[in-house]
Amino acid sequence: MPTSHSAGFMTERICCMVMRINIDCNGCYRKVRRALLDMKELETHLIEKKQCRVSVCGRFVPRDVAIKIRKKTNRRVEILEIQEFSINDEQTHEEKPLMITSNTWNLESNQTHIETCVACI
Repeated sequence: MPTSHSAGFMTERICCMVMRINIDCNGCYRKVRRALLDMKELETHLIEKKQCRVSVCGRFVPRDVAIKIRKKTNRRVEILEIQEFSINDEQTHEEKPLMITSNTWNLESNQTHIETCVACI
């Protein structure tokens, strides 16, 4: 089974992923931002606080990144969209995405979700 460290996947594909993460307060925002900045496989990220959406791009396995964010932030993560791009020999991106998924993956632990954000303070 291929892992996230397989050389073929890491060098040939660039992924862009959009996730929904509940960001209720500034503490939640800081947790998510810190988790994203700690991940070396991410090249860029965008946090849309009001829409509770996070977009990331880089060379990574989408499922692994979502699980890492879930573990580091203790927040529910739903993958909304994944796009994978090939890199040609000239280092240019193809305009057509290779894969787009519209299914959402809930990465939730067995613990109940706390609606208030008292734990973030």
